[in-house]
Amino acid sequence: MRIATRSSPLATWQARAVAAALEAAGASRGDIELVPVSTTGDLDLSTPISEMSGRGVFVTEVQAALLDGHADIAVHSAKDMRSEQTPGLTLAGCLTRGDARDALVGLALDEIPRGGVVATGSQRRQCQLAALRGDLRFTGLRGNMARRIDAAAQPDVDAVIVAAAALERLGETHRIAQRFSPDEIVPQAGQGAIAIEHRTGDADTAAAAGAIIDKVTTRCVHAERAFLRTLGGGCDLPTGAHAVIDAGGNIAMTAVLAAADSASVMRASGRSHDGEILGVALATELLARAGTDE
Repeated sequence: MRIATRSSPLATWQARAVAAALEAAGASRGDIELVPVSTTGDLDLSTPISEMSGRGVFVTEVQAALLDGHADIAVHSAKDMRSEQTPGLTLAGCLTRGDARDALVGLALDEIPRGGVVATGSQRRQCQLAALRGDLRFTGLRGNMARRIDAAAQPDVDAVIVAAAALERLGETHRIAQRFSPDEIVPQAGQGAIAIEHRTGDADTAAAAGAIIDKVTTRCVHAERAFLRTLGGGCDLPTGAHAVIDAGGNIAMTAVLAAADSASVMRASGRSHDGEILGVALATELLARAGTDE
């Protein structure tokens, strides 16, 4: 079983988590191999992340390794995937989700001085932080997680905001100054989830992947992806979505979309047994309120 993955420390951790799950399900360790791949997103450190949104810059080359037969499965951060499924590939599902929340490294929000600076490459995070603290200023952030963490120590930066799951997986939880609940800052769709793809029609690999996916996480991520898909590839506004399963077995999801001028952040929430229907409904509502054509 050859596992295609980005070569960053975080991506490698995620691929090894999939390998460990496959071993626990009966695969032999000697039959599992990691296939590291460099992606456009890894190599281009000058283009702001916000300008790469929706282009799959962290997954395209990994998927190509799978399509070309150099790997049997591909492992991604679910939040990096395009909302439309890649032809020839099937999203098997996700491992049990990690912490989906965003976290501050450096100072907590109430510790940041008035007019303080937060580093982030995410317009979604910036818009929602600005809604919580209108006095904050922002600066860009690129590079692997180690570089992002180190940015918090720069004299002109008070805090860095990143995914809590990434810090946990890299053993850096001691760096966390504050975690935001999904109600305070709605996470990116798929955040905290590790996604597994295989070639469509590869029954043996599909069975192996199906044995390790978490149905709850997979169901929630599919709902979040339906929300993104309904926004459409032409929507470049900052957005997020977070779904959970409630006590009645329904999907409860909160979604966010920033206005074109990023001056206001709109939220919508709902619940349904059908994640596809819910994702479509929330996206349609927010697009209408934003005055954006679908």
